Amino acid sequence: MSSESIRVIVFIVVHPCEVLPLKRLTRTATIATAITLATASLAGCRGENNSANDADAYEHVMSFDSTRVRLARGSDTIPLHVELAVKPEQKSMGLMERRRLADDAGMLFVYDSTQPPDAGFWMYRTRIPLDIAFADSTGVIRSIRNMVPCPTEVAQGCPSYTPDVRYQYALEVNGGYFARHGIVVGNTLLLNDLPPPDTRKP
Repeated sequence: MSSESIRVIVFIVVHPCEVLPLKRLTRTATIATAITLATASLAGCRGENNSANDADAYEHVMSFDSTRVRLARGSDTIPLHVELAVKPEQKSMGLMERRRLADDAGMLFVYDSTQPPDAGFWMYRTRIPLDIAFADSTGVIRSIRNMVPCPTEVAQGCPSYTPDVRYQYALEVNGGYFARHGIVVGNTLLLNDLPPPDTRKP
């Protein structure tokens, strides 16, 4: 989840299985309110239907476009199915509260312009370890960080993982993914399959 201070959406529970947007606030920490209410609602849903999984439940909280990207490693490419975090509220939500992530899945954070080296990510209310690769505008990976779940319930107590390089894309995958697949700084994230901005969900 991006730790920058941006606008977020707060949700209010109107039914044990429904959440609706209430209003926008300007403090990133208030995303905790959205998550607290949303997870309480989702927990009620899971109690009513044990077959519901986190991926299905989170479709009721926030919608993400998805696509396929490839990681180029030498002469090989590795396909990944990624959700796209494009809007500010999607970047604030990220993979918060997910209990699992498929081996070939991830989340790609897409920025309109180059981000500074100190624009980091944190693991507030993120329940699984993640790797993150920061790529430049051409998709070349310039930095990789290993991130662990933050144990505190206070957002300010979570460290920020900064890339220390400029970047325009950030790819989150399961912890250890890059090491298992031999992905290192200098490899390339192939972005040919990204949908054009005007075709993404509003």
